[in-house]
Amino acid sequence: MNTELLSTRIKRLSESATLEMTRRSRELKEKGVDVINLSIGEPDFNTPACIKEAARKAIDNNFTHYTPVAGIPELRKAISAKLKRDNQLDYDPAQIIVSNGAKQSIANTMLCLLDPGDEVLIPSPYWVSYPEMAKMADGDPVFLPATIENNFKISPQQIEEAITPKTKIFIFSSPCNPSGTVYTRNELNAIAEVLKKYKNIFIISDEIYEYINFGGEHQSIAQFNDVKEQVIIVNGVSKGYAMTGWRIGYIAAPLPIAKACDTIQGQYTSGASSIGQKAALEAIKTDPCASEDIKKMVEAFRERRSLVIDLLNEIPGMKTNEPQGAFYIFPNVRHYFGKSNGTLTVNNSKDLCLYLLDKAHVATVPGAAFGNPGCIRISYATSNELLKEALKRMRKALAELS
Repeated sequence: MNTELLSTRIKRLSESATLEMTRRSRELKEKGVDVINLSIGEPDFNTPACIKEAARKAIDNNFTHYTPVAGIPELRKAISAKLKRDNQLDYDPAQIIVSNGAKQSIANTMLCLLDPGDEVLIPSPYWVSYPEMAKMADGDPVFLPATIENNFKISPQQIEEAITPKTKIFIFSSPCNPSGTVYTRNELNAIAEVLKKYKNIFIISDEIYEYINFGGEHQSIAQFNDVKEQVIIVNGVSKGYAMTGWRIGYIAAPLPIAKACDTIQGQYTSGASSIGQKAALEAIKTDPCASEDIKKMVEAFRERRSLVIDLLNEIPGMKTNEPQGAFYIFPNVRHYFGKSNGTLTVNNSKDLCLYLLDKAHVATVPGAAFGNPGCIRISYATSNELLKEALKRMRKALAELS
């Protein structure tokens, strides 16, 4: 087939770099190569037993039919209660839309808000899909760069200076993928002070890593009343409850946006999995402060974070900071650009990741995919033993570059 016949929309999009590196590492594994995959953003823990039991009960009770597009009423009610319990936020169940993962929740929102030429402000580094989803909805991504020196945080002044008459959305994540950055209450308040002046700009607050937070209570920008009617909270069960494969995400939004997302989702996927929703209901009803499964997972990630930072700091030229959430390290690796092992020269972060995959058999993700070409993303969502081995291999391979 002539690829010229494909739509302009698909030609604007790029393959997800995280999925690309995962695919490359899987292909090597299939050839018998011992690859350690530090590219994937997925907890290595299993879904808690009580959640799996709820799914089994749903099957046994034949809860296997179509569900309402926006989600089963009891789940939307439970999400409303969760937002009150964990975040002190008041949302009516009618303002909640359940989707096939948080990714669909973001895509729904952008499709409902963006017209051709509308601009989406995106702090960089960003999750790889933000700009692609903006383009998919005919919007134009505008990037606000941050560096490791300021812990990958942007300033309110940067937002103010980037706003134009075409600005329609500001999207960010906290805790952040890929940097692990967590914005404090005061920092979010300062951002809200800027955006409250622009009632035609919506804020997509991606809070999917809410529970994997090492610095204290999670803070949502929706807590500030002056911007609450501009905020669309995106969350789900994949990260905090180790439920990536269940594909359940949701938004909490102003009612007109929730209704719009209900309409658009009804035309291309309809409701999420009935069984997945019953599993998510069991998860969301659980107070995270009382969940031993969540506590153990977060403590394991905290320990791994320290381990990886310590090992990275032993590698010459690696520049790190201490992320306060999620399960990623985003070191600056520019020290290695221009270096060679005699047969290969590393020109950029993608070259370095491919070198590490081929030479050390360790899969990472180029920072360029997240808008920061001087960095690479390392996921520490794997065992201490594998992390130690991976960093040992990386150190050896990098020592061969000069």
